[in-house]
Amino acid sequence: MADKYGHRIFEEYEYDFKYNPYFKNSETQRLFAKTIDILPWILILIFLFNLTVLQSLLISIAIVIVYGAICETIFGKTLGKKIFRLIVVDDFAHKPSLSRSLKRNILCLINLFPTFTDHQDRTGVWKTVMNFNMYLNNKFAKTYIVKEKMLKEIKQMLEEQTANTQNPSDFAPVN
Repeated sequence: MADKYGHRIFEEYEYDFKYNPYFKNSETQRLFAKTIDILPWILILIFLFNLTVLQSLLISIAIVIVYGAICETIFGKTLGKKIFRLIVVDDFAHKPSLSRSLKRNILCLINLFPTFTDHQDRTGVWKTVMNFNMYLNNKFAKTYIVKEKMLKEIKQMLEEQTANTQNPSDFAPVN
C-alpha cells in the first residue's frame, strides 16, 4: 500500500484485545475432547489391524495430528471439540489455516509433558499436583480454543475494535 506520493505504508496490527478466552474446566474439556478424537483410532488399530497398544497409540497420534489439522481448517473443530462445543480460532476469530492448524496439532505433543506444582488443600496439607497445560501449543501457534457461544461476542468485539482504528490511507504524508 502506498500514499498519494508513492511512499510505502506498512500496516502493523497491535492488539489490545481484552478478552479472556479461557473458561471454567477448559483444560479438562480439551483433554477429554482429545481423548474422544484419539480413542477410536486406537481401538480400530488394535482390533482390526492386530497392533499392540503402544503401536496403536503412536500411529493414532500421527493420525489425529493430520485429522485435527484438516478438521480444524475446514470446520474449526474436531469431533471431540464438537461434543464439548469448542472451536479453534486465530487472532481474527477465523478458523485457522491448514499450516497454522498443523503447527498447533504437532505442538500438542508438548502438552503431554506435565508440570508439577505444590498445592495446599483446605485442611492445610501440602500435596504435589500434576497438571497438564493444554495451552502451550495454542500459545506458539497463536490460536485459541473458545466455546462456540463466545465466538459471536468475540467477533463483535473485534469489529468494534477495527471500526475504532483509523484507516492508514487517512494519514497525511509527513514532510
